[in-house]
Order: sequence, then C-alpha cells, then structure tokens
Amino acid sequence: MSYLILIRHGQSVWNLENRFTGWVDVDLNENGKAQANKAGELIKEKQINIDLYYSSFQLRAKNTMKIIQEKLNDYKNSKTAWQLNERHYGSLTGLNKDEMKQKLGEDKVHQFRRSWDLRPDPLDKSSSYHPLNIDTYKDIPVDKVPDTESLKDTYERVIKFYNEEIETNFKNKNILISAHGNSIRALCKYLFNLDNNEISKLEIPTGNPLLMKFDKNNKLINCEYLDSERAKDLLVY
Repeated sequence: MSYLILIRHGQSVWNLENRFTGWVDVDLNENGKAQANKAGELIKEKQINIDLYYSSFQLRAKNTMKIIQEKLNDYKNSKTAWQLNERHYGSLTGLNKDEMKQKLGEDKVHQFRRSWDLRPDPLDKSSSYHPLNIDTYKDIPVDKVPDTESLKDTYERVIKFYNEEIETNFKNKNILISAHGNSIRALCKYLFNLDNNEISKLEIPTGNPLLMKFDKNNKLINCEYLDSERAKDLLVY
C-alpha cells in the first residue's frame, strides 16, 4: 500500500491579483501560508509517514512544502524539479485575466487557459518575466527553457519526469508533490486516464491536499481531497 499526495501551492501574490503567473517566481501571500499550514495539519491527522518530497523550482511550491514539513516535524531533504513547474503562459504572463477577457473575449481566454494544445504567443526573451532573466532558473539548460507552453507541452515534461524519477520510487513508499495547477492537472490526466476534453474541466484548488491511495500493484484505489469544504470535482472516484 502506498500514498501519493498532490498539493497545489497555497494562494500566491499573483493568484490574488488574478494574473497569469506561469514561470514568474512569485511567493505565497498570507492566505496562501495559512492554506499551507492547514494542509500540513490535515496530512498530520492522517498519520501518513512521507518517505519522499518533491516540489517544483518555484518559491510558492517550495514554501508550501516547507510549511507542511514544519507541521509534520519532518525535515527530510526534498527534491526540486523544474519539470514540475507551472505551465508557461507566454505573452499572457503578468496580465490580468479579467482584463484579457474584456480585450480578447471570455471564450478565447478560456481556450488559452483550458485547451489541450493551444499555446499563447511566445514571451519576448527580453522581458523581465522570461525565465532566462529570472535567477531561479539559471541552472536549467537553455534549450529546456520555454517561451510559451500548452497544457500538452506541460504534460509531456511532467509525465516524463514522473515516469523516470517518481513512479520508479513509488512501491511501498509515500510521496508528496508540491506543484501547480497545471502540473497537477497533467498528473491527474495521467493517473485518472482522462481524455483531452475531460482534462479541460478539471479544477485544482490551492492548498488542498489530494490524497491518492494505491494497492500493492500500484493501482489507484481511492482518491480524496483532505479539506472537503474546498474540494473540487475530480471527475472520477
């Protein structure tokens, strides 16, 4: 028996401002820290010993995990992976979502946010928001740094990393992954075997641990959000 806990970081500064964030390395706001604290308490109540911790390179995910580890009084070394980063929103990065709905239309913005393989225009490499100009990503090979991504692009990097680095370590171990709305949507598409239309309907709440239980053959047998008051429809289970 094994457990996998997926958690989207707590609310960030730009979540609150309703901006397309992507690879911009913003931190948690006070509500996001409170969400991470509650997440830690909920995980602690389950009395599940976490064997391996993973997070993206991004502050909001790393600090969510740090707060959870403090609540669990568990300070194992965690592994960070840029492959678990949020989807890159290209030229939409930094823009207000409501303002873009007024400019482009609600349907077009929804397509950019939820479609499977539509990419926004690339972000100019001279932008201060481009990952090449953010110190957090200085050790990522330049050819791996995106200018824009679709959910399909995000899925491909996330699942390749999951298959090679996480799934191989999974048997009889409990793993926590602190990541982002789209990188977790990618994992859910893979784990729940969702098609390209179903994944567009999946919403991932901030700071709410998603607990998955697997049998000895690594078959998913149960799934639940630990904070039932803030749960979203999982489409399955």
